[in-house]
Amino acid sequence: MPDPVSPSGLTFLKMHGLGNDFVVIDARDGGRVVTPALARGLGDRHRGVGFDQLAVVEAGDDSDLRLTFWNADGSVAGACGNATRCVARREMELTGRDHITLRTERGLLEAVDAGDGLTSVNMGAPLLEWQDVPLAHECDTLSLPIDGTPVATGMGNPHCTFFVEDADAVDLEALGARFEHDPLFPQRTNVQFAHVIGPDHLRMRVWERGVGVTLASGSSSCAVAVAAVRRGLTGRRVRLTLDGGEIAIDWREDGVWMTGPTAHVFTATLTPAFLDALT
Repeated sequence: MPDPVSPSGLTFLKMHGLGNDFVVIDARDGGRVVTPALARGLGDRHRGVGFDQLAVVEAGDDSDLRLTFWNADGSVAGACGNATRCVARREMELTGRDHITLRTERGLLEAVDAGDGLTSVNMGAPLLEWQDVPLAHECDTLSLPIDGTPVATGMGNPHCTFFVEDADAVDLEALGARFEHDPLFPQRTNVQFAHVIGPDHLRMRVWERGVGVTLASGSSSCAVAVAAVRRGLTGRRVRLTLDGGEIAIDWREDGVWMTGPTAHVFTATLTPAFLDALT
């Protein structure tokens, strides 16, 4: 990755996983500290760069890299599977390795080169107890007391999954915004709508907390796959068709593995004037 600080401003990478897009800042050599104001400014698709999440890369104490994630509204995200996969892919390309570890708020994650340009990340074991998701009070996470009886899953951030007849017919903007702020989720929640195509194939659309409608979401894909297994709708290895493409999820004994493509779109530098306007 490039030097994060240049004489003309702050250098960053624009990357995406299935259209779920990110700004990546490599802060391993020091430089500007990311603040909520900087995250919001960068995330503005009209006046900044635009992203679903901002990923800040630092050196890890017990891992190859440490990642911190920000949403476009300036809030911190506990996990971001597609961004983790993008950063892992970039690091493996730069180092020539086929396996690295990454420390996130979710914990220590393992990433491997899956071949054919694909990258796999172990997103860890799902959190299935109400207090771990977390929810505001005790209830059955497999059947929440919300219209549509969704499933709650923790994957480092909270998820609320609705299984419907046709995910494409759902008014995602209206319902996503509504359920993100449901009182049952004290930290807000990511919201997914999914339907079963086959015993190993799901169709999913997603609303991310602090972002809105996204073309894809790695942690949401993991949560939907786990929810489908718990409901008896699919096996533990599933393919998910998202608005941005397809991703593979495998819920194994050691965690939920996510495999998919990544893209490095461009590298650019923010101007000092843009940065000064955010301080």
